[in-house]
Amino acid sequence: MATKTRIVRIGNSRGIRIPKALLEQSDLPEEVEIQAEKGRLIISGLPQTRAGWGEAAERMAAEGDDQLLEQSWETDFDRDNWQW
Repeated sequence: MATKTRIVRIGNSRGIRIPKALLEQSDLPEEVEIQAEKGRLIISGLPQTRAGWGEAAERMAAEGDDQLLEQSWETDFDRDNWQW
C-alpha cells in the first residue's frame, strides 16, 4: 500500500503522519530506528529487549529448572556491612 502525505511542522521539528493502515500492515513495534538515505527515510522496528524472558522464566520455574548454578557464599561484608 502506498500513500501520499506531507511533511508538517511540529514545534521546531518536522514530522509526518503515518496512516493507521500502513502502521498495521508494517507491524512495527513502539520503538523504531530511522535511517536517512538520499531521497528517503527508512523506518525499521527495533527488537524488543528481553522479549519472551518472562514466559521463559515461568516455563523454567514450572519445570524446576530455575535453581542457582553455584552455591551462594556469605562474606563478612554481607554479614556486617550490607543493609537493605
